[in-house]
Amino acid sequence: MHGMAAPSEWIVRWSHLLPSDATVLDVACGAGRHMQWFAGRGHAVTGVDRSPEAVEAAGAFGHAVEADIESGSWPFTGQAFGAVIVTNYLWRPRMADIVAAVAPGGVLLYETFAAGNETIGKPSRPDFLLQPGELLAACAGLRVVAYEDGFVPEPARFVQRIAAVRPTAPDAGPPARHLLKGN
Repeated sequence: MHGMAAPSEWIVRWSHLLPSDATVLDVACGAGRHMQWFAGRGHAVTGVDRSPEAVEAAGAFGHAVEADIESGSWPFTGQAFGAVIVTNYLWRPRMADIVAAVAPGGVLLYETFAAGNETIGKPSRPDFLLQPGELLAACAGLRVVAYEDGFVPEPARFVQRIAAVRPTAPDAGPPARHLLKGN
């Protein structure tokens, strides 16, 4: 189970992209560090994890669902969220479901390990490491606001991360202005 460390700097940096009334889905939520972050900002949050202990802990911050999304069904079929959050998790067969869960005008904030990480530690199996451009390709139907693929020194790890928005209807007026904070 993921501990209750501080929320990811990437998630914090790009959380301003969420509409104020956005519902949030935290995939592989662990004990709920990101659920806590978004609930503290007034968002209704849902988390999913396969660990009963994680679900119990995360339930303090919103609705927590116990489900093994790797060997079971996707528990959110037909649902859309104003934001979908994923950190330190990769299961390629669920990638399309995760991206599809982003509502029009909603945000995907995703950060996980990338190729190269096998040279410094775990995870080291290719199954758990994104290949160059893989996250960009998975988000082809979204508008990418920010993307990084590289090495982070502290703690040492190779990552890919993306902040992307699902466009609203094409005739919805002028394009949305997604502020690039932190530059």
